[in-house]
Amino acid sequence: MPKVSVIMSTYNCKSYKALEKSIRSIVDQTYSDWEFIIYNDGSKDGGKTSDYLKKLGKLDSRIQIIDCPDNHGLAYAKNEMIKVARGKYITAQDDDDVSCPTRLAKEVNFLDNHPEYAFVGTVATVFDTNGTWGHYDLKERPTRKTFLWNSPFLHPSVMFRREILDQVNGYRVAKETLRAEDYDLFFRLYSKGYKGYNIQEDLYEYRIDNDPNKKYRPMSDRIQEAKVRYKGFKSFGMLTKGLPYVIKPILIGLIPQKIFYVIKKNRY
Repeated sequence: MPKVSVIMSTYNCKSYKALEKSIRSIVDQTYSDWEFIIYNDGSKDGGKTSDYLKKLGKLDSRIQIIDCPDNHGLAYAKNEMIKVARGKYITAQDDDDVSCPTRLAKEVNFLDNHPEYAFVGTVATVFDTNGTWGHYDLKERPTRKTFLWNSPFLHPSVMFRREILDQVNGYRVAKETLRAEDYDLFFRLYSKGYKGYNIQEDLYEYRIDNDPNKKYRPMSDRIQEAKVRYKGFKSFGMLTKGLPYVIKPILIGLIPQKIFYVIKKNRY
């Protein structure tokens, strides 16, 4: 029985090289007591992603591939992987990110020795096709107030205690959580009194493309995030203070892209 279950969902993978690098970063971890569940979420690319996964699944016997014929989104996919996961701890890996070699070992060690925390994540370096260009800073011990500006955790770096995810029924599958399933989950965990911690080491490499000519997120996604924020701050009993932050993603979406590019460069 593996102690850690790593879950990854992919859809219409665009880069075999990036996917392979991401998967190998788990295979090459210094910590070895894991299983790796990879979910093809109904890719519509003529079988390309499925073929990638079949080939990469041969890298290690601890890798399990699930091929779903239909696309349901991240929250649904993660719940399906959690159903078959056997680990005491569950963590994610985005299909174009990289985990540093000691990430799993250090997160397992933290949870083993800090029962007061329900989950643990890390800070990270930020990169794109041109290399490292920033840093993802997070508070070490987030409080409810830390949720106001952004999610206080980098979701793919977070390792959860399995029983905690079971107690909140995993990820919430709804229209508004299609691009904010992680933020919603952290809101629900904190509203029930659970706490998370961020290790202040760069144990994860997080891909964020920062192209001044590319729209980062459509307005429809920003409106859905606003709904998640509204429910979250309401559950915290801090809706009055949180209201200006509810509309924050919508206001940012109105900023011209070239200005937003500069803001992102200064943010990370």
